[in-house]
Amino acid sequence: MDIALLFRAPRSHAEPENNRAIRQVTVHNAAIDRVRALLMLLVLLHHAVIPYTYFGGTDAEKWIGFDTIVLANDSFFMAMFFFLSGLFVWPGLAHKAAPEFLSQRLVRLGLPFVIAVFTIIPLAYYALELRRTPDISFVEFWLKTITVGPWPSGPVWFLWVLLACDVVACALSRVAPRLLDPVNLLSVRSYDRPHEFFAILLVVTGAAYTPLRVYFGAGHWFEFGPLSVQASRVLLYPSYFFLGAAVGAANLDRGLLGTNGQLQRSRLSWALAAIVTYCLLWVLIYVKREHLGNPAWLPAWYEVSYGFLFVVFSAAIMFALLGHFLRLNRSALPLLDSIRPYAYGMFLVHYPIVLWIQYGLFDVDLDAIAKALITFVLTVLLSLATTTVLRALPGAQRVL
Repeated sequence: MDIALLFRAPRSHAEPENNRAIRQVTVHNAAIDRVRALLMLLVLLHHAVIPYTYFGGTDAEKWIGFDTIVLANDSFFMAMFFFLSGLFVWPGLAHKAAPEFLSQRLVRLGLPFVIAVFTIIPLAYYALELRRTPDISFVEFWLKTITVGPWPSGPVWFLWVLLACDVVACALSRVAPRLLDPVNLLSVRSYDRPHEFFAILLVVTGAAYTPLRVYFGAGHWFEFGPLSVQASRVLLYPSYFFLGAAVGAANLDRGLLGTNGQLQRSRLSWALAAIVTYCLLWVLIYVKREHLGNPAWLPAWYEVSYGFLFVVFSAAIMFALLGHFLRLNRSALPLLDSIRPYAYGMFLVHYPIVLWIQYGLFDVDLDAIAKALITFVLTVLLSLATTTVLRALPGAQRVL
């Protein structure tokens, strides 16, 4: 995403009190663009391998390696999507009237969500229904979905939750426009000391996530028709969103995500922290399955321990990825750079593609790795082709 925004910037790192000075800055932070594209590919990979996981997979062919992918992805990538989505909200609100900002977000997020839950998502889940009820027609299934339910939203739940965060941000920017200034100043200090922002990130997200995980467990979802969100993460995602908004409120290139800051220099340390906590998550999973008997309801000590490791891993891997791509900010990465303009569209259209490919491969005599590889490659190619076609439609550029 090319960004040309007004950023409030201090005269130097030593003068954060001048945080309100306005100047025109043209910023192209390729790292943010590339991380978005990478996360989109991870979403496609995540959904491509889920049926072939050892624990919970629906296909007869399984491979434990896919469980490691699913656990890692599920533990960070949606939270990171919210963080990145928040980065440019506050500058946008500073230079647009509230109705204009919200109307653009409705077009960008609300319209695709409505279209998807009435068309794309039922088409995707029809492939699953045919495994259970081979004779049911799509019209029968569609009517049952929107009248009787359940009416799942699949991965597009992200859109309505993100839109809700935008609405709250719009209201807060009007009643408390300086609300995020303290965290933004912390981001400026974190140009040289990213561990300070990391500590605040752990405190905020730990408080937002762990108590709800203890109370609701990991698998419970709040659902109202197609509006759904994981109960234990109902505060986690807004926390990442508003922390991202605080980082992007001013001085983006002089703060935590500065291209020459300490975050990119310490990327290996963050990667090591992510690896260690990820391994500890697997230790807890082993304890749950082999010593606790994999109960439906886990003891509080287990949920607290898992919640702590979860938020540490999520934050550490986000810092590691951002640091890595900040390091490569001026390097050519043709694959991610070429996919970047199509990433959002590929996210929107991929789900029926991936489920129907898996449906077609269900009875094919191939091992799990081959099936997953075929599914992932075809999903990427077909999602890219579909998005290319859609982007050529009148008005589609405003959304995609």
